[in-house]
Amino acid sequence: AKSRDELAYPADLYLEGSDQHRGWFQSSLLTSVAAQNQAPYKTVLTHGFVLDEKGYKMSKSIGNVIDPLMVINGGNNKKLEPAYGADVLRLWVASVDYSGDVCIGNTILKQTFESYRKLRNTARYLIGNLADFKPEGTEDSNAIKYEDLPSLDKWMLGRLSAVLTEVDTALDDYQFSRASQELLRFTSSDLSNFYLDVAKDRLYISSIDDVRRRSCQTVIHACLEGFAKSIAPILPHMAEDIWQNLPYDKSTQSVFEGGWPKDFMGFPEYDVPQWDLVRNLRDDVNKMLELARNDKLVGASLDAAAYIYVADEATRSILEKLDGDKDLITPPVKTNGVDELRTVLMLSQVILVDSPEAVTEACDEKYVSTNSSSGVVIGVKKAQGQKCDRCWFYDDQVGKHGLPYEGICQRCNEAIFTWEKASGNKFEIKKEEQPVA
Repeated sequence: AKSRDELAYPADLYLEGSDQHRGWFQSSLLTSVAAQNQAPYKTVLTHGFVLDEKGYKMSKSIGNVIDPLMVINGGNNKKLEPAYGADVLRLWVASVDYSGDVCIGNTILKQTFESYRKLRNTARYLIGNLADFKPEGTEDSNAIKYEDLPSLDKWMLGRLSAVLTEVDTALDDYQFSRASQELLRFTSSDLSNFYLDVAKDRLYISSIDDVRRRSCQTVIHACLEGFAKSIAPILPHMAEDIWQNLPYDKSTQSVFEGGWPKDFMGFPEYDVPQWDLVRNLRDDVNKMLELARNDKLVGASLDAAAYIYVADEATRSILEKLDGDKDLITPPVKTNGVDELRTVLMLSQVILVDSPEAVTEACDEKYVSTNSSSGVVIGVKKAQGQKCDRCWFYDDQVGKHGLPYEGICQRCNEAIFTWEKASGNKFEIKKEEQPVA
């Protein structure tokens, strides 16, 4: 190494299979210490061997060898041996614990591909909701400053920073499986199953420049860029694909020119106990909703109302702070329209009551849960009022105020009015054609 200018001594890393613990590593170490009075490497990393799906050693005679090019390009029969591409193979490598022997086969590759597809679909959803967004630092930016964001958005940015820090640490320690699992958990649990699910009302229903919509886009922008840069070492093709399809002016031409997303690693954790409680409550509500769906009491979650009793004073104070207006109005009075039980639970009505008896009186006993992870008594029933044709929330005031569009709530009327004023177009509701007798 000393005789070659492009190499350094001692080496940054020695990489070899676990069978070399008493072989090359040992002999190299002894020789270097004797001749140079130092170890020949700064770091040693050993790995196990690749086995087939059943845990057998790969052998040409057995015919169980998995060719990496076959994984990437596929075989002659694409149905049996599909072309997964290099990124799926890299994701498999990053997801396994290489400190021991690892297995690979068709079933394992299919599972890895499903994880890959989940990551890709999440990124596609994020990109699709930034078409009219202009990030901070660009001309006519419509991003919302951090201090003006709702609690939910600050919480989400705190989660993003925590995930990026965890992934950065894991990659520095060569713990690729820890990094990949953290990214998968973040996209699945934090984003898809919670934040993006409850964000649909803000993104699709709010008026174009409503603060609750722009604040959500601000967070989505941070999540998308942070996600793209953090997966780049593992999934370079997906990361670059995301970067080239960002619907706004980019700071660099390639995702690899921007380095690690340190700009998104400084957000503090925010209102963690509150949102942990809400997520547990949401899980408990969804369990009751599933029972109601099975009995055809409700269809979508917005068809339902929830009655909630909380005995613990601290828990009750949190939920009361998130208790919104009785009716769908804009601007909202009791909350900011984001940090609100109705929207985060995706229910038309949420009623906090003063006793468990009040829950059982309002709801059928079959749909009442007293053994919940959130520690509250929850009951669900059919929502009251008329269904808004636009946002699908049920509200008692739909069609009662002489608004231009009678079949939708006041909030949706306001959003349409804002769009008509900005675009100069007239919103038209197409009437359903009646079948000919």
